[in-house]
Amino acid sequence: MAKAVGMVNGGHILLLAGSFEARRVAQRLRGAGVPFDVWVSEQPRSGTPEPDFAHLRRFETTQDMQTAIAKGGFCAVLDASHSYDSTVTAQAFAASAVLKLPYLRLDRPAWHCEDALWQCAADVAAANAMIGQGARVFCTTGWDSLRDYAVFAGEVLMLRQTRHHTRAAPYPFVELVFGDPPFSVADEQALFLQKRVDTLVSRNLGGQRSRPKLDAATALGLRVILIDRPPQPDNLPTVFDIEKALDWVGAQ
Repeated sequence: MAKAVGMVNGGHILLLAGSFEARRVAQRLRGAGVPFDVWVSEQPRSGTPEPDFAHLRRFETTQDMQTAIAKGGFCAVLDASHSYDSTVTAQAFAASAVLKLPYLRLDRPAWHCEDALWQCAADVAAANAMIGQGARVFCTTGWDSLRDYAVFAGEVLMLRQTRHHTRAAPYPFVELVFGDPPFSVADEQALFLQKRVDTLVSRNLGGQRSRPKLDAATALGLRVILIDRPPQPDNLPTVFDIEKALDWVGAQ
């Protein structure tokens, strides 16, 4: 990405963060001397912090984001936000089109339901409807997803939390399970055995860093329900490789 180092006359890059890949891109851009800003829509979901130079920015409407991008004088938008922040992606793609700015989405390939014990669900509510009486469920779908489990047929819903806090769970059947990533397959197997888990519910994040829980569940013969990613805008330009994203930056 040699061309990117001298990219100052046309403005600077807007990096929308929230994923592991965004952290890697930010490190590479900073090391290459590329001018850029980082926006995140919320605090990180995992124990790994966002770059210390990231700005917390969330917009109610596409027009609000469009105004902020225009004011920032950016020359291009690289969207490496979280795969489930569909609002951010939709807003950024639409705003970039109006402003006639180059836009690229950096994502990771989704997992495939490759095992007979793996099932897919359109969303958390659909996954909850698939849970039977007495199930001991371990889920990694986040605090905000608890509202979709309000009517729960299982025995216990174990919700992984990677941010330590003192909030009480909203329902008596919810058990908060705190832990600091990264988690190994052996760690996950030991935890699932200790908690007598029979079902794993997870978002389809893709990638290797989030994969150990799936491999552990499969090795133990547990049922796995994967939450589909939210739909993306039509014709969204997307790459699944950091180097390709960096090459794109260098071409701007």
